[in-house]
Amino acid sequence: MAKSIPSNAADNTSCPVPRRLKQARIKRGLSQRSLGITAGIDVASASARMNQYERGKHVPDYETLCQLALVLDVPVPYFYANDNEAELLLHMSLLTNEQQGLVRGLVKRINFNP
Repeated sequence: MAKSIPSNAADNTSCPVPRRLKQARIKRGLSQRSLGITAGIDVASASARMNQYERGKHVPDYETLCQLALVLDVPVPYFYANDNEAELLLHMSLLTNEQQGLVRGLVKRINFNP
C-alpha cells in the first residue's frame, strides 16, 4: 500500500525515497516494470506504481520498500539517507560481517567530543 507524499515534498528535499529508488534501479539496469514485478507488485500495475514512487507522487510502504531493497541489493535505510549516508550504507553493505565489525570498532574509537 502506497502513501501519498505531501505536495511540498515533491521536490525530494524532505523525502529522498523517490531519488534513491530511481538511482538504485538505474544502477541495476532494471526497468520500472521489471523492478516492480520482481518485488512482487502486480504485473498490471507494476510500471505505473514504480513510476509514481520515482516521481514522488506516492511513497511505498515499509514492506514494499523492503522488497524493493532486496531486489536492488541495497539496505533499506539507503532509501531514507542523505547523499553521504547513502554512500556509506552502500559501502558498508558490501563488506563482510568481519569487516563491518572492524569498521564499527573503529568508529567507536573515534573521539566525537570536542
